[in-house]
Amino acid sequence: MLYPTTNKINTKETYFGTEINDYYRWLEDDRSAETMAWVKEQNKVTFEYLDQIPFRNTIQKRLEKLWNYEKLSAPFKEGDYTYFYKNDGLQNQSVLYRQKNNDEVEVFLDPNEFSKDGTTSLAGLSFTKDGSLVTYLISEGGSDWRKAIVLNTESKEIVEDTLVDIKFSGISWKGNEGFYYSSYDKPEGSELSAKTDQHKVYYHKLGTSQNNDELIFGGSSEEKHRYVGAYLTEDERYLLISASVSTTGNKLFIKDLNDQKSSLETIINTTETDTYVIENVGSKLYLVTNKDAPNKKIVTVDASNPSPNNWVDFIPETEHVLSPNTGGGYFFTEYMVDAISKVFQFDYQGNLIREVKLPGLGTAGGFGGKKIDKEFYFSFTNYSTPASSYKYNIENGTYSQYWKPEIDFNSDDYESKQVFYKSKDGTKIPMIITHKKGIALNGRNPTILYGYGGFNISLTPSFSITNIIWMEQGGIYAVPNLRGGGEYGQKWHNAGIKTKKQNVFDDFIAAAEFLITENYTSSLYLAIRGGSNGGLLVGATMTQRPNLMQVALPAVGVLDMLRYHIFTAGAGWAYDYGTADDSEEMFNYLKGYSPLHNVKSGTAYPATLITTGDHDDRVVPAHSFKFAAELQEKQTGKNPALIRIETNAGHGAGTPISKTIAQYADIFAFTLYNMNFKELPNTTILNTTKE
Repeated sequence: MLYPTTNKINTKETYFGTEINDYYRWLEDDRSAETMAWVKEQNKVTFEYLDQIPFRNTIQKRLEKLWNYEKLSAPFKEGDYTYFYKNDGLQNQSVLYRQKNNDEVEVFLDPNEFSKDGTTSLAGLSFTKDGSLVTYLISEGGSDWRKAIVLNTESKEIVEDTLVDIKFSGISWKGNEGFYYSSYDKPEGSELSAKTDQHKVYYHKLGTSQNNDELIFGGSSEEKHRYVGAYLTEDERYLLISASVSTTGNKLFIKDLNDQKSSLETIINTTETDTYVIENVGSKLYLVTNKDAPNKKIVTVDASNPSPNNWVDFIPETEHVLSPNTGGGYFFTEYMVDAISKVFQFDYQGNLIREVKLPGLGTAGGFGGKKIDKEFYFSFTNYSTPASSYKYNIENGTYSQYWKPEIDFNSDDYESKQVFYKSKDGTKIPMIITHKKGIALNGRNPTILYGYGGFNISLTPSFSITNIIWMEQGGIYAVPNLRGGGEYGQKWHNAGIKTKKQNVFDDFIAAAEFLITENYTSSLYLAIRGGSNGGLLVGATMTQRPNLMQVALPAVGVLDMLRYHIFTAGAGWAYDYGTADDSEEMFNYLKGYSPLHNVKSGTAYPATLITTGDHDDRVVPAHSFKFAAELQEKQTGKNPALIRIETNAGHGAGTPISKTIAQYADIFAFTLYNMNFKELPNTTILNTTKE
């Protein structure tokens, strides 16, 4: 491979007496002419390589055909209207429709009209309690920064000027007078990469300028936190403010809005645990917490004296992780049992009403609604079953299928199997393996091993249209539930953070070894894939065990572990990672696995396709840029080390369907081509699909 020349500028930084060379730091300036030229040259080389793969266009056409089916969300009622999202098939963004009684269905918001190229997306929606007003958020180019627009829902007219500089925020209305939101001050330098670490809550009164919005929390040094959010109880009596310094743990404050003389009172003043208010009946609060309950529980307390020593268990902790919701006068508790959903219904006295028997083994979502609801809609999916929605009768617990997608795909031809394997230290790790029925375990099946392993995030079974084409080609899709995730609660999460982060990589490596040992695949047919924190996982695994896999696919990855915390909200990830400034021990630990700092000259790394977006302000693209430059300089052998940089795109949310299809076609084509397939393993399916 002939790669573009990447200039090396000898920039050095010293940590605890150790000097670190950072030759490609200039690529951190995402808006410079030099970086933009580098992006253009890298994309030129990458797309020239992808263009010569003979079956790339065939994969893209098949993906377009598979994707071209009607997608319908569960409906929800606001005021006199019932709203729902619908995508006709290949629309870049789903359209929000509404209907009043039995009147004609009408378009309420069409995000496809926000921009010509479909890169401006609808990023949030909040109605007033009576449904007469709505605030909607838009994201431009995939950025985390938002703009807010207020509409009169009856006339669909804009009520006032657009609000700007909103980030990591919901919208919480107080009556019809105004709403609470969160914002950072615009940073100096590039808004896509500069550090943002003081989040603030404001109250915006309709009819006034945003410049006059009232600062509610976060303005002083005592109130300085990286993430601050405001929300109201459903009866709008209480304002709750959550404040965090990282992505785990929060302080919690409460204010009685019925009492004009009231001030913010403290519920919990430490960020060592996670707590939020889920419901109230008058002054009785129901809180979800993992304080003294790593798998979470629900407690009650009176708002007049809400400190933890007054909490009373309502739904106690169990051996499984709790994710509760409320609706129709009941609590619904979803538990993860080895990453599979189980759902139970309780009344407000804590009595178990019933277990909801789900349609199968998989992931359920959407159990919840407003107090006045008589019914709501939930979804169900697994790796081989497309997400369908069901209408649930809250009182008697019966449900019926509301909508099922019509896809050119027969789920009966596929199977999922959950296995348990041992990691390096003997810890038992679950993994779900999905593939076509009847495949031969001959070690030659193209396999994607996908992982995440961080931030208390759980990978539960869900259907992905993009994985269909992989499995149609005889591919295996395997997803282990690594430590660092949330599948088994706080202890599982904490077993994969800071100086225990290597556990996550060991779990992933052991998953690959299991698939090889059990003859599902071999190193020549194995690809590893992950995004964001999962991109770090791929980067660390490929640098530690470059011979274990044939293809590596790190997406929007955190790859420079010595400097991640100086960009945007990166410092908020320190609970999981620690930082190079914390201590000499933490610096050495991070340097020991940081993908950027562990690319070694003279090593044959797997065929690598790095993917990122030039507008990613969550994990800035400099991580991927610098990693690509290191790989291209030091790679030995014939395997390509390429980077595919999506322009006018961010971390993933709101990406237009057209861009998503093109990206997955490139990823799958690159993967199969580098597993030495000169033509697609299964051409039959491409010639016999339904018209």
